[in-house]
Amino acid sequence: MLRPPLLIDPDEVEISAIRAQGAGGQNVNKVSSAVHLRYDIHASSLPADVKERLLALRDSRITQEGVFVLKAQQHRTQEMNRADALARLQAVIDSVATPPRVRRATKPTYGSKQRRLEGKSQRSQIKSLRGRVQD
Repeated sequence: MLRPPLLIDPDEVEISAIRAQGAGGQNVNKVSSAVHLRYDIHASSLPADVKERLLALRDSRITQEGVFVLKAQQHRTQEMNRADALARLQAVIDSVATPPRVRRATKPTYGSKQRRLEGKSQRSQIKSLRGRVQD
């Protein structure tokens, strides 16, 4: 079941500009170049199964209310930080877009059982020879 790539609706993303932290001199003190992104998972247009897997992620950026909060301040310009934040959000959604494969239990073959037992008996023989030498 292949589904087309999930695209984020820009109307569902709330982006606000904030001042960046850290070193940067006068520019960082004057310009609001960092971006604070909020994405409400419950109110989004994502399919229900993707929402469920997204909310089940053990990610500290997802709040108790189901809002994905992201801060992007890597770049010097607001436009680049906005693009970076949207790309990071898209990467998280893409990571849960495909459902995990169901594991089907299998039984070991007869040959693999025999090889395992043969290896165990060889190892046992080696260890038994490590004992004290008796005349």
